[in-house]
This record gives sequence, C-alpha cells and structure tokens, in this order.
Amino acid sequence: MSDGSATGGFDDLALPLLRLRRSVKWTQYEPDVLPVWIAEMDFDVARPIHEALLEAVSRSDLGYPTTDPLADAFARFAHDRWGWTVQSEHVYAVSDVVTGIGEVLLAMTEPGDGVVINPPVYAPFFSTIESVGRRVVSVPLVAVAGRPTVDLEGLEAAFVAGARAYLLCNPHNPTGTVLSKSELEAIADLASRYGVAVISDEIHGPLTHPGTTFVSFASLGADRCKRVVSLLSASKAWNLAGLKCAVIVAGSPSAAEELRRMPESLRYHVGHFGVLASLAAFTEGGAWLDECVRHIAVNRSLLSELVASELPGVRYREPEAGYLAWLDFRETHLGDDPAEVLHTVGRVALSPGGPMGDQGRGFARLNFGTSAAIVTEAVRRIAVTLAA
Repeated sequence: MSDGSATGGFDDLALPLLRLRRSVKWTQYEPDVLPVWIAEMDFDVARPIHEALLEAVSRSDLGYPTTDPLADAFARFAHDRWGWTVQSEHVYAVSDVVTGIGEVLLAMTEPGDGVVINPPVYAPFFSTIESVGRRVVSVPLVAVAGRPTVDLEGLEAAFVAGARAYLLCNPHNPTGTVLSKSELEAIADLASRYGVAVISDEIHGPLTHPGTTFVSFASLGADRCKRVVSLLSASKAWNLAGLKCAVIVAGSPSAAEELRRMPESLRYHVGHFGVLASLAAFTEGGAWLDECVRHIAVNRSLLSELVASELPGVRYREPEAGYLAWLDFRETHLGDDPAEVLHTVGRVALSPGGPMGDQGRGFARLNFGTSAAIVTEAVRRIAVTLAA
C-alpha cells in the first residue's frame, strides 16, 4: 500500500522540466514568461495516482469508463475528511464541475430564469449561465472587517425579485473565502423561504487551510434546504483537471429527483483515466493532500511577506482555501488590467480580474501552487513592473 506521498518533493521543482509540460499553463505564453495564472499546480502527482495510471497503461486499459465505484469512494472520502454522510445513490458522475453546473441548471431551472452569482467570481460562471439560456443576476461580495463574504441582504433582494437559482462558489474563487456553517445556514434559510435552488461549486474544498473548516452546502440536510446540489472533484486538490471527472451530489431526495432530468449520457463523457485517478485520490491520496495543503499554506505566508516588503501599493488578503491569491493593484499605476501590463513588461502571467466581473478591474490572480523559488521569482517580476 502506498503512503500517498508525492513522486517528488513539493518544493523541488525545476523550471526547465516544468517547461516541458504540454498543458495550457506552460504553452499559452512565450517561453520567457513565468506562468502563475491558471488554477493548475506544479507539483509531482501523488504516488497512488501515478501508480494507478501507469498500471492502466501497462494493461492497455484505455477503454470506456465505468463510473460505478466513484460514488462509494467519494462518500467514504467525504465522511473521513469532513464527517459528511453522503448517500451514494445521490452522487452523479460528470466530466467536470463547469459542465455539471450547466446540466444542473437545465434540470432545476427554466429558460430565462435568473441565476445569482457573487462577483468577482470564476469567469466561466457568466458564460455557463448564459449558454443554457438563463440570466445572470449579480450580487457582488461585500467586505466585513476586510473579509469578502456574501451580501445576505442583496441575496434576499434578488430572490424577492424572482431569481430562481443561486450559483455559489465555496471556497470562493478568486478571493479564497470559505463560508462558515452559520453563513451557509443563513443562505439556506433564504433559499428555502423563496424556493430557490442552490448550486454550490466546492471544487477547492479539499484545499481548505488549517484554522478554517470547510462545510459542504449539501451536508446541511433536507431539513434546512431541500433544493441543494454540491459539485466537487479531485481535479483541483490532486491536480487532475485534464483527466475529466467530477461528482454532483444531491443534498436531499427531492433534489436527487430533480437531477434525474439530466441526460443519462453524462456519465459517458467522463474520462476513464479521470475515474481511475479520482478513485486513487479519494481512497489513497489523503497523505499527499495533507502534505500539499501544508506546503501551499507556507507559500501563502511567504507571499504575504513578499507583497508587504516588495510590492508597494499592492494589497493581498490571505485566502482561507486553495492556492490562488487575489491581488489588488488599484493603488498602483497598472490600470484596470494589471495582468496585461505584468505580462508585457514583467514577463509574468497572472489571470486578469476583469473577466471575473466589473469588481475585478484593477485586480489580478496569482497561483502560488508551486515552489517557494517560483513564487519569489514571480514577485520579483511584479516588482520590476511596478518600478518601471
């Protein structure tokens, strides 16, 4: 039995070897640009996943997937990790979380319905809602004691005005906020009162930092809110985005009944390697995940120190989960799209804030799911841009 460790060290990353990778992170920009943009970590794969995929290739096991074992494996992981009792029959396989969001919206809402989101938020939320014929209803995050969180008054106003669904991002991308159980319960009470479906993207949940507790919305139970669906995946926590596998979890029997409107063919779009890797992650990848979270927590603190000492005018609040830093450049001279200036001048690629909503103007998102040396070099390049 593997101990779940990485095939290499978390901080032992060689930039020339990383540049040999063919994923979009390493091919989108020119060779002299340091990519710290898309949500893809640089670490070596967890050993159980490495072994599972190598064994499949050695058997020429490259056929169609079976998703049958996935529900039980995820249910055990959720119970062991979070104390969440998941009914296996309420778990549905899907290729990825964004695809799942679209399918759930089709199953639980009607054409033209309003769907609430909290910008600045993951950019595909906007396009996914529109692609299935629903309307984006914007209720921006508010700051409470400097912490970005959901505007409950704005949320209720949107529900009163007729919005039929709420697409929540928890942990939130890009701010890294993890909503507390009491915050989730307040949202659930509002959604229940107005008959609104809650669809919760929880893909970064396994990467919650020490000192913060992740609670899945679907774990609140049918007594709190019946029309609830959570979407999760091993893809962010174990860096498996290209393998295509995620789960949709109904929070109640009635939500599961609504999800039966989804096409049966969804499961056939899941990747075979995605299922094999997810099974290995959920059953044997816990030790690797713990080590990964410890490492990114160290990088989170390192970035705080570097921003404070090297980047005048830049503001940064440490995320409560994940490896994405939401950097505020509004007090600098970099304008509404600092990521563009950082690319052209500093030769460092961050994700632009603008596509995440009007509230993202003047912001950029930095990925610190890498080595300390690469984080330090990224900050150096940003500093050079600010000084230019």
